[in-house]
Amino acid sequence: MPTPSDIPLAPVRSVNAFDAACILAALWALVRVLRVARWRMKTTRLRGPPSTSIIYGVSRDIIVSTNTNAMYERWAEEYGVAYVIPTVLGSSAIVLCDPKAIAHFYARETWTYVLTPFASRLLKGVIGSGLLWVEGETHRRQRKSLTPAFSHAAIRQLTSVFYDSSYKAKSAWDAAIESSKEGTAVIEVQNWMNHVALDTIGIAGFSHDFGSLDGKHSVVTEVLDNFRGNPKASALNRFVFLLAQVFPVIAKTPTHRRKLIDKLNVAMGEISNDLLIRSRREKDMNVSDTDVGKSIMELLISAEDQDAELYLSNEEALSQIKVLLLAGYETTSITLTWALIELSQHPNVQARLREELLVFGPDPTYDQLKANLLYLDAVVHEILRLHPAVPEFTRIAAADDVIPLSEPVCTASGKMTESISVAKGTFISIPAASINCSTAIWGPDAKQFKPDRWLTEEGISGKAKEVQGHRHLLTFVDGPRTCIGKDFAIIEIKIVLSVLVKHFVFELRAPETRVKILRGILPRPRIVGENGFGVPLRIRRHE
Repeated sequence: MPTPSDIPLAPVRSVNAFDAACILAALWALVRVLRVARWRMKTTRLRGPPSTSIIYGVSRDIIVSTNTNAMYERWAEEYGVAYVIPTVLGSSAIVLCDPKAIAHFYARETWTYVLTPFASRLLKGVIGSGLLWVEGETHRRQRKSLTPAFSHAAIRQLTSVFYDSSYKAKSAWDAAIESSKEGTAVIEVQNWMNHVALDTIGIAGFSHDFGSLDGKHSVVTEVLDNFRGNPKASALNRFVFLLAQVFPVIAKTPTHRRKLIDKLNVAMGEISNDLLIRSRREKDMNVSDTDVGKSIMELLISAEDQDAELYLSNEEALSQIKVLLLAGYETTSITLTWALIELSQHPNVQARLREELLVFGPDPTYDQLKANLLYLDAVVHEILRLHPAVPEFTRIAAADDVIPLSEPVCTASGKMTESISVAKGTFISIPAASINCSTAIWGPDAKQFKPDRWLTEEGISGKAKEVQGHRHLLTFVDGPRTCIGKDFAIIEIKIVLSVLVKHFVFELRAPETRVKILRGILPRPRIVGENGFGVPLRIRRHE
């Protein structure tokens, strides 16, 4: 007769494990149901577009659309300045298109409205615990530690760096035109704007020359370029990206894009660590550069002191370098590329801008760039209006809130309301690019490239004046997360354009040229019909 010790225990353990799994699944389902019930009770039920997919809602439509701005604007016209869109697997997001509601939202960002779990995981993996990732008090401390590097006085000292990069590009283009029998050259300007932006942020921010304009290979550029132009991987990437909105852990799926993110993280980490080590060594040797009195790197080194008021850990310091390298490179090069495209498409604007620059004469100083060249300022801000580097922002409510509206909207039950209640866990989206060119906000000419709108008080419509971002734009967002490098970027863009437009004439290669958006880390322009992601323009010297 078998003894109790002879009876196999595996089946018992298996049943227990199964029971435990069932209990956990039931608890998860119960918590989910209770959360949904609470959300429904505390959140204003708004109207919105119907779902076009059981799995994706309208999320896939937004991603694949060739004119996402028009979709958001059409929905706002039909459902009001606040509406709800169905997203992945039955989730939803409230979309705000109302200046008053958006101002309320941005004033509470990093506290009431925070990164979504997916965005948090993605940013943490690429840039670490830097300024783009942290929230609340930690965000305030990190931002305050970096603010002196982006003051007017600090940027004023960096104008020579911006000019050096611009003139390096000019010299290379002169050589290309000189070697051409036709007196013109077809130049892939997006690649060159990448070089200008990377070398500029390297020298201005970290006293490090990547040498991109001199032909040196850059791992950062290589990896970022690989994010674009991968049609075979795009379907899987899109599927993983959308599902990861609900299940962030899916973002770890080893897709081609995931591997590129990992490679980018390694490359950025190595570069950041090298910059930090070199700067510490120079500090110990009492080596300083008087031309960059308050460089970003010096501030990071100073903040590593345990006794510093705004102390940054080693991990935080490395993360700030990653943030500023990525943000200072990608966003600026995209904006400069769009600027050259728009000027090529509007030769009258290009000629008027060139005339202002030539009449002014020598290279303008920092203060002259801010105060004297009004048409240059108008052109730059019209580019920023029509082509924000980040077209949309989505956050999640970390606490219950009530968002005021400037005009009432009709709820799903047919009642009118001048405010909407949102429960903790609600997703909120701000379609910045759509709002920047909304006819309801900017008037009937909102879609036109029209720099003159910035030259008179009447050029900005009354509704647009209610938008509280920089110059009534959401390009640099608003509130605690307003882009810390805003003034740095604007002056760099102005200097690059002032040098290039004064010396060259830009033209499209063909009148029928069309431009499309290619998604990478951020959306970039691409000429339809061109291989890869280049933006070739025909360039000749201005005589």
